[in-house]
Amino acid sequence: MTSVEEPARPGERIRDAARTRAEILDVATQEFARAGYDGARVDEIAARTRTTKRMIYYYFGGKEQLFTAVLERAYGVIREAEQQLDVDHLDPVAAIRRLAELTFDHHEQHPDFIRLVSIENIHEAHHIAASEKLGKIGSPALDVIRRILASGQESGLFTADVDAVDLHAMISSFCFFRVSNRHTFGALFGRDLLDRTQCAHYRAMLGDMVIAYLTAERTTD
Repeated sequence: MTSVEEPARPGERIRDAARTRAEILDVATQEFARAGYDGARVDEIAARTRTTKRMIYYYFGGKEQLFTAVLERAYGVIREAEQQLDVDHLDPVAAIRRLAELTFDHHEQHPDFIRLVSIENIHEAHHIAASEKLGKIGSPALDVIRRILASGQESGLFTADVDAVDLHAMISSFCFFRVSNRHTFGALFGRDLLDRTQCAHYRAMLGDMVIAYLTAERTTD
């Protein structure tokens, strides 16, 4: 009997590499969200994974590329959720409310995503602008919004002539603020925007605001 271990098969090596990359990205996401881009250390990420700093550089190339990969995966998660959203069977009012709720739920469930986006804004979207993958990802939500807006306007339910990007910004801004400004808002006004007992209230409020905007009576000069 030989004492030499049987070499891993190609399929096993691929699975191991994918597993290692995923583990690195998991820990890197936490570290970048906690310490920011400048404060995060590859040594710390390596220490918290079953790999080495050398292997992190092998898989990703460096700290900057690792942060970009973290952003790509974080944006990919919400884009995938948007692509899977099925609202074609709903009327325009219910459909736009469902889309707003999807964004609301995702932002609440992924606070690290909010921190990563805040960090990237501090760096003026340097990594996103340099990422070919993120440059092409766009937002499937925009296509969904355009279809809903067209249907709502055709049926007469929506009175506003709204740009899809503007509406996307309106929905995202409320969802983002609620998570990103939780602590400062709480310190200033004594109210926790992430209070679990108020989640349904804020979720409904977002939908109400969007629908009120889209269905408001318009005056002409």
